[in-house]
Amino acid sequence: MATGFFTDTTVCIGCKACEVACKQWNQLPDDGLSFSGMSFDNTVALGALTWRHVEFVERPVPLSGQVAGHMSWLMLSDVCKHCRHAGCLENCPTGAIIRTEFDSVYVQPDICNGCGYCVVGCPFGVIDRDQADGRAWKCTLCYDRQKDHMEPACAKACPTDSIIFGEISGLRATAQRRLEQLRERGVTEAYLYGADAASQPGTSGLNAFFLLVDRPEAYNLPPEPVAPARRVKGSWASMAVASLGMLAAALFAVRRSI
Repeated sequence: MATGFFTDTTVCIGCKACEVACKQWNQLPDDGLSFSGMSFDNTVALGALTWRHVEFVERPVPLSGQVAGHMSWLMLSDVCKHCRHAGCLENCPTGAIIRTEFDSVYVQPDICNGCGYCVVGCPFGVIDRDQADGRAWKCTLCYDRQKDHMEPACAKACPTDSIIFGEISGLRATAQRRLEQLRERGVTEAYLYGADAASQPGTSGLNAFFLLVDRPEAYNLPPEPVAPARRVKGSWASMAVASLGMLAAALFAVRRSI
């Protein structure tokens, strides 16, 4: 059974309970006690030791349907997307990255050799190498908890149900209902990001998808993510065109020299 996350950013309050729960359950170190200068965001980005990251985006415009105000907050609890077509998995030369029985993308730390090919293969910049041991780490979708029929720590800790865990088809239905509710209330800019292959062909959809109310770039998400293998056909076509051009130029030069 394929499971994943539906994250509704419109009900995220930025409490960071998901970040704390993730770190506690996975025994990850804190991110330091420094000020980033990025609003209330002290985590800054996902990484080898940060598998959940709550983003704070301050905008000088209100949401559609908002009664009053001259600005609005956008908050997003970011995580590994567990792509249906995962660039990190395709790039791994040792078989350290596998797809589990829950359809999540999992890094086996005892097999990872720290080559870093997965890092460059992720179109979202999620997976990273730990500077201490060189191995790659990221969200496991709480594989150990799922095996014991428990929901992931982040979803369980979320007080507003911004992060909803469940079976993918059920999550899509829930997301569609929520989208319709928001549009009925006047939030016309709301849309689903990565919910299926039709909306995101470069990854064939995400097992951790989002409801957003601004362009993806506002949330530090790529507008059209593509797994590297999907670009191979276009790369070969470009190479063929370039080769033909070089051949034509060479033949033209030879004819002129005769």
